[in-house]
Amino acid sequence: MAAIWHHQYQQKLTSAADAVQDIPDGAVVFCGFCAAEPPALLDALQANRNNYKNINVIQMLSPWRSSFVEAENREFLRLNNWFSSAHTRTAVTEGWADYTPTHFHDSSHIIRQEIVPVDVFITAVGPMDEQGYFNLGVSVAYTFEAIKKGRRVIFEVNQNMPRTSGNSFVHINHVDQIVENHVPLPQMKSAFPNDIQRIIGQRVAELIEDGSTVQLGFGGIPMAMADFLKEKHDLGIHTELVVDAMVDLIECGAVNNHKRSLHTGKITGTALVGTDKIYRYSHQNPLVELHPVDYTNDVATIAANHKMIAVNATLEIDLFGQCVSESFGYMHYSGSGGQLDFVRGAVKSPGGKAILALPSTAKNDSLSRIVPCLAHGAAVTVPRNDTDYIVTEYGAVRLRGKSQRERALALISVAHPNFRDELRFAAQKMTLI
Repeated sequence: MAAIWHHQYQQKLTSAADAVQDIPDGAVVFCGFCAAEPPALLDALQANRNNYKNINVIQMLSPWRSSFVEAENREFLRLNNWFSSAHTRTAVTEGWADYTPTHFHDSSHIIRQEIVPVDVFITAVGPMDEQGYFNLGVSVAYTFEAIKKGRRVIFEVNQNMPRTSGNSFVHINHVDQIVENHVPLPQMKSAFPNDIQRIIGQRVAELIEDGSTVQLGFGGIPMAMADFLKEKHDLGIHTELVVDAMVDLIECGAVNNHKRSLHTGKITGTALVGTDKIYRYSHQNPLVELHPVDYTNDVATIAANHKMIAVNATLEIDLFGQCVSESFGYMHYSGSGGQLDFVRGAVKSPGGKAILALPSTAKNDSLSRIVPCLAHGAAVTVPRNDTDYIVTEYGAVRLRGKSQRERALALISVAHPNFRDELRFAAQKMTLI
């Protein structure tokens, strides 16, 4: 480490408690995305909460189960989720935290245009190198815009961060304060797929040709699909989240990125989400590149990948083709993330497909996830004009270019058999068929 940067590092080094003690009332504190959330700084905010008034803390896919997310903090620290995780969604549904609807790619634009101010930006990073650069490690996302617009930037240095390639370096000149906290990274394990998810995964894999570039999300269905992709050849990956399942696809030879029309030979994404499996694989690996989310999730970037296949899960779809992926009726669940970004990009790609997958039923087959009309207050994630392929355990149908009548019939054909008559009756009553 060059002496000048080492000296600057020592001048900016402080404790987490001291770093957050003078945050002014009403400030907006923006956190790094997912595993880049800095736990020591969040714990320090929690410990110092009685000295704050109306501090707004913005989180996106928080990985930590922390005392910071407690109702008792509402008078001092108001949480605002831009994408809720299992650790934060209850706070939103119970009304003591906020949710801001936004597309993942747009998070950078909102910060850049100062629609939401960034008074303090806090994020976890890897150690500084001899040239004075920190590596952003597990997440690039909206970090560069938050640093540019942040009135104060605080880095929490963690030596356990993987050193990732791509556009993932920030110089110490852009940092105001530094704390150190060398803790294990959060382990976000995808649920093991059940039998129905495996059937869906196999059906999705059947739609993916050799030489395609694939985006897959986080969860049981994408994990199941990945198992069935192991027999494919010359696949590439362009995604928002680089996950554990991708390591297996690379090591078995299904993914080599050789036929990608953009970033040939590379996996591109904006963040690592998973366990030590993906962290270790990405460490100092030039084949895995992280880039800002307003690039990875830009429709033009996605569409530039030939045979781009976007695979995501949804929760409910009506007979018109409207997909709900972030709520149960009016009850908040997660967020839009980059789902619509990739749907729109994939359908513009030469040979591309946008696939939304879901089990046909919920609650032990007592409810159909394919419904005549969406539940009251449901948040539409993918509008009917954008819906392309729908896959359940009963088959795959393409809605794009189909009439309302054709859509209704197609969706009924992949609904659970116990609900098909009911759906036909409803469709007739609605004069769809």
